[in-house]
This record gives sequence, structure tokens and C-alpha cells, in this order.
Amino acid sequence: MGVSIDVAWKSLNKYKEELCGDKVEIVKTDDSDIVILADGMGSGVKANILATLTSRILATMLGEGATIESCVDTIAKTLPVCQERKVAYATFSILQIFHNGEAYLVEYDNPACVFIRDNKIVDYPYEIREIAGKQVHEYRFTVQKNDCFVLMSDGVIYAGAGEILDLQGWTWENMAEYTLKCTKETLSASRLTALLSKACDDLYIQKPGDDTTVAVARVIGQKTVNLFTGPPKKKEDDEALMRDFMHAEGKKVVSGGTSAIIAARVLRREIVTKADRLNPDVPPMAEIEGLDLVTEGVLTLGKALKLLRRYEKDEFDADFFDELDANNGASRLSKLIIEECTTLNLFVGTAMNEAHQDTELTFDLSMRMNLVEQLIAVVKKMGKHVSVKYY
Repeated sequence: MGVSIDVAWKSLNKYKEELCGDKVEIVKTDDSDIVILADGMGSGVKANILATLTSRILATMLGEGATIESCVDTIAKTLPVCQERKVAYATFSILQIFHNGEAYLVEYDNPACVFIRDNKIVDYPYEIREIAGKQVHEYRFTVQKNDCFVLMSDGVIYAGAGEILDLQGWTWENMAEYTLKCTKETLSASRLTALLSKACDDLYIQKPGDDTTVAVARVIGQKTVNLFTGPPKKKEDDEALMRDFMHAEGKKVVSGGTSAIIAARVLRREIVTKADRLNPDVPPMAEIEGLDLVTEGVLTLGKALKLLRRYEKDEFDADFFDELDANNGASRLSKLIIEECTTLNLFVGTAMNEAHQDTELTFDLSMRMNLVEQLIAVVKKMGKHVSVKYY
């Protein structure tokens, strides 16, 4: 079947708290993607420690193939005991989607996952198991492309309690119906996450009464983006690089003026520069037949990195998506990586760029390589596969 997931999450800290008591971890194994949402008891530092320990233990053990029974048992024995309630307490949800389409959902005391398929809220049957004295809900099913899952901490269903709504707050049913309304139009996981998180924040009147986290996973096909930047160290390797680059499955992006010249020469195609008077801060793009995106190099990569870092730090809202949708090289590259990529393949030349030698600008090999290393790091943090080949 070859499925993967587009996943994003966003957390709101309890009002006046510097740390969030919820934690999300993404684990990539050889045959599956795993999303873990842990909610530590209380708020602030203690809750953050509980949630972080829980999510890290689960991520490490599940990534190594451990059973849910051993995970829960380890958590029960590892977490510190709350002196007030005399329990070691953190709740969690685990969604594992295998590349063959099989799926496994485990919930321990978190609100139930919202599952939407074909514009309908689906209610899957579950089994209740007792593990280490704790009741755990287990679901097993097969996914389809475009299925949407929303995991949440309990701050979501308490949004608005005592403020905009009555003491009950935003119920699970309210949350599910709003999610269904939002998914009438196919949205990326990040855009849906932003909408749901904003709805919670508005219900709390921007003063969340509890840590509030939404994690969205959409089932998609595996999508690859290939990025070529920098000329090869040896000129005779130009054709080998372009052969590898063009034969790779997925979208093709060339970043850098010299790289674009190499691509055009090897492909025997023209470079058509596109004038951009709308955004003087980002160098103009170009077009080469057969490539999906052609941009300037260092400046564009640097600006794209700023957008990717904001996304990775949960700093995405309506204004962020306005920037992401802008028609410039940095925005289009960022949008490809955020919304249309599960695997990023980098084809990196290691030659000093002759175009920048003997100038006052310091756009040399070390700067380009530094940007590449930063790009690799931030895209991995986003939960995507990254491969790199140097020439």
C-alpha cells in the first residue's frame, strides 16, 4: 500500500506557565510511523517532566519493537510518585500506522481520538485490557489514504469551561464536529492543527486553563522531494550528479545560480528567470523545463530555514500560512518540505562556488554546507526522512 503520515501538533501552555505539561513524540521505524501524545499530571515543571519521561520512554521502547504491556509496566515503575495524590501519573495516546496500511491505537486516560474518513466521524470498536493495574483501550484497523486522526490532551475538551461556555466546556462531540467541518476541505496536518488549536485558544479567551495539545495525523502516500544545491567538487561529476538527481523519484528542486546553470547545461534546456517585484527580500526564481522549482541559493535557503524553524517550534498560525503561500522561492521551498514531503533527498556539491570568489560577500562553501547541515537537522526534527549525497 505504501502509506505514510503527514503529522503536526501544537501546544498551548496553561496560562502563566512557561513549560507545557504535554509532550508529543514522533518515531519513524523501518515499517511504521508512530505518534505519541503524553499528558503529565498537573501543570508547569512537574507535569512537563512527567510528560517528557513518559513520551521518551514510549518512543524509545516502541522504536525498538517493545510491546505495549512492557511499555506501560516500565512507565508505572519509572515515573516519580506525586506526593499529593500518591500516584505516578501521566496519560498517553499512541497511534502507530504501518506502511502496509495496518494501524494500532492505544489510549490510556486521554480523550478518545477523533477519526474521520470520507467526511464522516468513524467510531471504531476497541478492547479494554488491564496492564499493570491500568485500563488501556486498544484499537486495531486498516487505514485508507486521506484518513484523518486527531489526538488530544484533556485541555482540549475543557476549553471554554467557566468562560465562554458552561462549566462542562467544549465536549468531545463539539471537538469532533468542528474537526469534521474543517476537513470538508482537504487540509494539511499543520493547517488543521492550527485551526483546532486556535479554536481552543479562543474558547479559553487566550488564557488556557490547562495545557492543551492537538496532534493531527493524515494518511498520505509517501512523497519525496529531491533538492540539488552547489556545484560538484569535480566538474566531470556534473553529469553523474544530474543523472542521480533526475532518476530519483519525486519532485525536483534546484537551489543556486551555478547549480541551475549546471542543470540547464546537462539537461540541454533553457533557464527562464522570473521577475519578482512583490518581494525584494527574496531573490527571484527561475524555470527549467522538467524541474518543479528553481531558486537562488544561500539567501533563499536561509529564509526557508527561518520558516521551517518556526514550523518545527509550533509557531504556525494564520500569518505563518500567509507567508507559506507567498509566491517566492523561500516560501515555495518551505511549503514543499512542510506539506508535500515525507522524504527529503539532498544532492550536495562540495566545490567552492566560483561566482562568489574574489567578492566582498562570504557566500562560500562553508556557509552553504552550514545551511545544508541546518536544513538536515530541522527537517529531521519535523519527523521526515532525510538522505544526503555529497559530490
